[in-house]
Amino acid sequence: MGYFDSIYAAELSHRAVAVYMYLKSRANKDGVCWPGIRTISVDLNLSRSTVQRALRDLQGGGWIKIEPRYRENGSSSSNRYYVQ
Repeated sequence: MGYFDSIYAAELSHRAVAVYMYLKSRANKDGVCWPGIRTISVDLNLSRSTVQRALRDLQGGGWIKIEPRYRENGSSSSNRYYVQ
């Protein structure tokens, strides 16, 4: 079986599969990455809301874990994604 066979076989939308593959390709050896939603949307040519829906689908299905990150001044930064 190929590397992505399980994600292809899952009941996920095409947007969720695309975002998963994007995150997986940018994750470090521990499966962690932190691209911004805007970066993902520009790179995949998807709207921000589409990327957000895909992330919710992936998180709900247990494919990724999302951890919010914050700057020293308390403002939001990009999320940290743990890719399964």
